Amino acid sequence: MNLLLLGPPGAGKGTQAQRLMAHFEIPQLSTGEMLRAAVAEGSDLGKQAKIIMEAGELVPDGLMIGLISARIGQADCAKGFILDGFPRTTAQAEALDVMLDKKKLALDKVIHIVVDEEALIERIIGRYSCANCAAGYHDQFQQPICKDVCDQCGGENFSRRKDDNRETVQSRLKTYREQTAPIIPHYESDGRLVAIDGMAEIVSVGDEILAHF
Repeated sequence: MNLLLLGPPGAGKGTQAQRLMAHFEIPQLSTGEMLRAAVAEGSDLGKQAKIIMEAGELVPDGLMIGLISARIGQADCAKGFILDGFPRTTAQAEALDVMLDKKKLALDKVIHIVVDEEALIERIIGRYSCANCAAGYHDQFQQPICKDVCDQCGGENFSRRKDDNRETVQSRLKTYREQTAPIIPHYESDGRLVAIDGMAEIVSVGDEILAHF
């Protein structure tokens, strides 16, 4: 089962990927992790990527396609894989299709997690975690039973991600709308796209996704 997860930052792609990984026994492929692994291994692609990243430049599409091609050839991808974070543009989506076609593979489903942007912003900026055990909380939806005391470990120190603020989230959503959202018609045209209501409860979202298989 070869899958692609689409949706804006904070839509819950990572959470749903974990459930899909367990259900289908396939790995989630993160472009960031693939880059770091290739650099650490010192492969030819890794060496090229290292030079580009150290120069502060973006890794070109061709190199990323090469990394993905090598990764899906590994044994743990024999049953399939879940892509998250790539493709981000129409050109990348087209290049990915060409590479998969050469391997006689294809994306079976493209899961598009649809969210309300304003509600998503409130969801993101309200989240925080225990600084000791990393248990997650939210200003509106999930506060500790005892105020300012972690339910899991009893810690009293909490932290928020620096980029979980309204301005940063709005900027990331704008980038998603302009660069990534335009690839949706590419997958919608041939029936691979499945739209999922990402504003429902986490379990309900997961159940809706699995209902399409």
